[in-house]
Amino acid sequence: MPPEDPLAALQARLQHRFAEPALLARALTHRSFSSEHNERLEFLGDSVLNLAVAGLLYRRLRDLPEGDLSRVRANLVKQETLHGIASSLGLGALLRLGEGESRSGGHRRPSILADALEAVIGAVHLDAGFVAAEALVHRLFADVEITPHMSAAAKDPKTELQEWLQGRKMKLPIYRVAGTLGAAHKQTFDVECEVSELGVAERGIGASRRAGEQAAAAAMLMTLKSRKK
Repeated sequence: MPPEDPLAALQARLQHRFAEPALLARALTHRSFSSEHNERLEFLGDSVLNLAVAGLLYRRLRDLPEGDLSRVRANLVKQETLHGIASSLGLGALLRLGEGESRSGGHRRPSILADALEAVIGAVHLDAGFVAAEALVHRLFADVEITPHMSAAAKDPKTELQEWLQGRKMKLPIYRVAGTLGAAHKQTFDVECEVSELGVAERGIGASRRAGEQAAAAAMLMTLKSRKK
């Protein structure tokens, strides 16, 4: 009997069979491996994940106010949680990494695994639409304990900045990667955070795009809080 195709086995675990299997292959491809990598899918999957989790919390935690719902969502979509889910799916063994990234332990790096999971969610969205992607997110979080007490966790800078702006009826900040530094397997991300209504932008550096966004958000909070109220 021939060995089972690893991507077919992953699709069985996801409970989603791709009409376009190439999307799944790209979702598992790191930028160190190929120019056809997963970062655009990760960008899409991040938004799909946040919307799907927001809908899940809206239905499950009916008595929580908006601010607490935001903090619970932040706990669910943070790198630590996504890394755990990605590991349980066995994504690490399926990642396509450049030689340097592979030698340095990229298959186990939390930021790479979390980003790959978001890319897989984005790939499902492109393959079959939001309903299928939302159903996948709900399956992925089925074994994650979700309680109102999660809102007591410390807020990360991005969540705190979002709440600061929403409390003043302002639009959400815009994050963009201003540049990358270093070799492909040891890159740092220079991320800009802009609050367009105030004409303010700050920068942050991190070992992943996500970490760079958090650093930029922290810098923006310091700037805004130092201003006169």
